[in-house]
Amino acid sequence: MRVAPGPLVVIGDTLLDVDVEGDAERLCPDAPVPVVDVAAERVRPGGAGLAALLAARDGADVVLITAIGDDPDGRRLRGLLSDELDLVRLPLRGGTVRKTRIRSRGQTLVRLDTGDGTARRSPGKEAAEAIGRAGAVLVSDYGGGMARMARELLGGAAVPVVWDPHSRGERPMPGCALLTPNEAEARLLCAGYQSPDQAAGRLVRELRAKAVAVTTGRRGAVLAVQGGPIIQVPPPVQAGGHDTTGAGDRLAGAAALALRLGADVQDAVTIGVGEASRFVERGGAAAVKVPEQRLGDRPRTAIEVAGLTRASGGRLIATGGCFDLLHAGHVSLLRRARALGDALVVCVNSDDSVRRLKGPSRPIVTMRDRVEVLRALSCVDAVLVFEEDTPASAIETLRPDVWVKGGDYEGRPLPESGILGRLGAEIVVLGMLPGRSTTNLIREIQ
Repeated sequence: MRVAPGPLVVIGDTLLDVDVEGDAERLCPDAPVPVVDVAAERVRPGGAGLAALLAARDGADVVLITAIGDDPDGRRLRGLLSDELDLVRLPLRGGTVRKTRIRSRGQTLVRLDTGDGTARRSPGKEAAEAIGRAGAVLVSDYGGGMARMARELLGGAAVPVVWDPHSRGERPMPGCALLTPNEAEARLLCAGYQSPDQAAGRLVRELRAKAVAVTTGRRGAVLAVQGGPIIQVPPPVQAGGHDTTGAGDRLAGAAALALRLGADVQDAVTIGVGEASRFVERGGAAAVKVPEQRLGDRPRTAIEVAGLTRASGGRLIATGGCFDLLHAGHVSLLRRARALGDALVVCVNSDDSVRRLKGPSRPIVTMRDRVEVLRALSCVDAVLVFEEDTPASAIETLRPDVWVKGGDYEGRPLPESGILGRLGAEIVVLGMLPGRSTTNLIREIQ
């Protein structure tokens, strides 16, 4: 039996990215600068937080080890991340770093940087345990001190380590599976830099890295592998977008996920270049939408999540079922469903509905407890209970973009197909983990 790899562990510096969007159609009367009439403000994690978020939305289990402050921006960051991945939070010295971009019609006019936070102490037991479970590690260095902790955590690590350096950060530790500097970062790492090809080859030797990919923007990347030739890795598409913010995070994260699944380094870099190109084509980091969950607020209702997702232009995913005796098959399905869009609502049969479908001995777990357990999952944004035999009325209320069913429905008509067709919702059937079912669990218990 093939054992699933451990999670991707991302270690790095997380910041808060804020995009202030508006129209700029006139100049300020007291200075020759544009006046931006603000229409919207959008927030998302930046730095290592963005790299981890994008990897999690690929459907992978992701653990982010990072330092986040207890100031308003830090609490806002935790709210953005807590529903998407597992967070190992370390304390921060100073204020949370925040980058605010003033944008108009897709163009950044000015960026305002605030905060000077750095990681303030060595990682603890929880971080070390996360590394022990890892299937691969990505070090996302943004110059805030987390890369120094990565050296301490990764001594003797037996899994692939991808190191994405920063011009103000640490020199990568020797022996990494892959380094992913851009041209400017490679120039700083290599005295007497002449070309990406030369830098890639030198860094393989000097840092004893198994491979180095120097990213070259629209040209893709230059890859050097221990004992092999220099390889040009072109992008599969010439991205039409001009905002490349976050492209390096996307490349490094996608390559790390590929290595985690056993790909060789050339295939991993090719995948990373392709994903980064498509990321830029779709609008880059500015197109990443994160429904904001404020820490300390009551849980959002399913109706609120649906409304907020639609209002932000996001993609709403919904699925349904009894979810009695929640098991690994359920969790796998829900994680993969959440990766298809920007929010996931789970529609759950009431106790009476379960009894009508499964018989008088079910459910084993009452509705209140089933809902509580589902809400505790980081991949679930909200839960909606329905009393009927099918979730048709719940679907009518939510109006999801995608409806997900488990693989046991492959090739069979769905009772809710009619309402889904009328709403224009896409139906996605996801395969189930073999051997995992509530019926099997009950049989084994008995």
